[in-house]
Amino acid sequence: MFTGIVTGLGEVRAVTPIGGGQDMRLVLGVPAGWAVMADVPIGASIACSGCCLTVVEKGADWFAVSVSAETLSKTTLGGWRPGTRVNLERPLKVGDELGGHIVSGHVDGLGEVVAAVPDQGSTRWSFRVPGAIARFIAPKGSVAIDGVSLTVNEVARSDAGADIFGVNIIPHTAEVTSFGLLKPGQKVNIEIDTVARYVARLADYAAQGSAR
Repeated sequence: MFTGIVTGLGEVRAVTPIGGGQDMRLVLGVPAGWAVMADVPIGASIACSGCCLTVVEKGADWFAVSVSAETLSKTTLGGWRPGTRVNLERPLKVGDELGGHIVSGHVDGLGEVVAAVPDQGSTRWSFRVPGAIARFIAPKGSVAIDGVSLTVNEVARSDAGADIFGVNIIPHTAEVTSFGLLKPGQKVNIEIDTVARYVARLADYAAQGSAR
């Protein structure tokens, strides 16, 4: 489990096809001081732009992961290339401060950056998401975007019928995460709030029961 509080901005160093070309091996460099890699065991989980991945190899300032074809097709990882910047977070330990919200590292789908508009001292970002995800996103609720825990400002429908929600990003967040590099039209990994997922599921059961 994670909290959505990014602790480092890494960079993809190498992308190598494996498993007949369907899967990928990614090597990611880590920033100085992010972690003592000697203390990161093989098999450890690391959230990489919101996607929980397993360390299969490591060095003094890098680690490697294997990514399945399923993950590549459902996340932004399929488009990563050497030089891509990646939000990094190590898993939550019992007793750690929960600064964001409970994040599993299981991406629910992709969103698309619609716009980034200056808003006094911060930037108001808007994202377009498919309806299957939008039903779980509520004003003042939590959402993880590329692994960053954020509070939803508003949810609306565009003239084209698409579902759009907005968040505010302060300068600090833009500086220490990939938000400082995002542009309209880019895809992002979206993970809905775990609580919202179960509430919606219970509501579906209740609706099915009343229909009987």
